Amino acid sequence: MCSNYRPVTRLDRLLTFFGVEREKDEAPDDVFPTGMAPFIRLSIEGQEGGPPALVAEDGMFGLLPGFATELAFGRRTYNARSETIATLPSFRQPWAAGQRCIIPAEAVFEPCYESGKAVRWRVSQHGDVPMGIAGLYRRWRNPKGGELFTFTMITVNADTHPVYRRLFKPGDEKRMVVILDPADYLPWLTCGLPDAPRFFKAWPGPLLAEPAPLARAPRAATEPPARDEILPPKPPKPAPPPPEPPAQGSLF
Repeated sequence: MCSNYRPVTRLDRLLTFFGVEREKDEAPDDVFPTGMAPFIRLSIEGQEGGPPALVAEDGMFGLLPGFATELAFGRRTYNARSETIATLPSFRQPWAAGQRCIIPAEAVFEPCYESGKAVRWRVSQHGDVPMGIAGLYRRWRNPKGGELFTFTMITVNADTHPVYRRLFKPGDEKRMVVILDPADYLPWLTCGLPDAPRFFKAWPGPLLAEPAPLARAPRAATEPPARDEILPPKPPKPAPPPPEPPAQGSLF
């Protein structure tokens, strides 16, 4: 699973690698569940009388189904298993509606236990090329008012993958996000529902994986992080100032 990644947020990289434009240009910063990041969907307007068009939207990492009543629910739905995406209540409605998306990522972060303890590793592609991760999206209406887009990454089994078999706790199933070939971006978004599962496969291309420094602490949430999420430690409290030396008495 992927509970932490670095999104593609720079305008030039979104346009060069994904062919989409975004209103704001931002330096990339690591995103955790319930954090905001761009995703790419099919434009409804582009389907009327012309070729399909792609549009970049800002959404929350963690898909919120209609029955969710608070943003913190997204801490349970930031990944969707390919085997159950069509049947689980949290995902079956957007899956049936064909609300597929692409999540642009510079890298994803996963735990590696080869040293005996969890070490945060960065997984990326060679040549500074970003990933297009297959996902689902949904517009969620907040009972307290307002709406926002939310999205989830789709994962597949990766027990035999040369990189991912080294990650996660010993004995746990290895799972990786579905990384799309750029030639498959439009087919993934436009294909019929029966054809969509053909994209559910482990990435066959090379990946870079290496220990990575801890990210800055994510924004506070109302629920504790998911079990496999690796968060940076809290900064140590500053040491108290040394006590004032006692006043020196006069010798006279």
